Amino acid sequence: MSEEALERIYTINLGKVLLSPNNQRAKRAINMIREFATKHMKSENVKIEEEISHLVWERGIRHPPRKIRVKLSKDDDGNILVSKYQEEKKITEEKPKKEEKKVEEKPKEKKSDEKPKTEEKKITEEKPKKEEKKTAESKPAKKSKE
Repeated sequence: MSEEALERIYTINLGKVLLSPNNQRAKRAINMIREFATKHMKSENVKIEEEISHLVWERGIRHPPRKIRVKLSKDDDGNILVSKYQEEKKITEEKPKKEEKKVEEKPKEKKSDEKPKTEEKKITEEKPKKEEKKTAESKPAKKSKE
């Protein structure tokens, strides 16, 4: 056997969990993860980390996640460890891009704020005229009721 540990990253579809009864879904999801690891890594000794278990049971027994992203590691003895997959590279690349976009958006917002102010003045000037007409119309209506 080789001395290097075999590691693979998988997305496990847990959609068939919904076919089982409500009060057994999270248990079934854990069993499906165990079966998946056995099938793909070709070993019977499967250990599921506590973090994965918490992830499945997070929303209770009735609502486990539909998909789960895991890292399967197989050591020299044939033991399989199922752990949560964490991406680090993409997170660091996205942060600077977001900051640049925010800087560009700020001047655009100031320009858009200036235009509505002139429109608001026109609207406020028109409103009192309409209100005067409404008050004049409403007075004769009251007299006709009496």
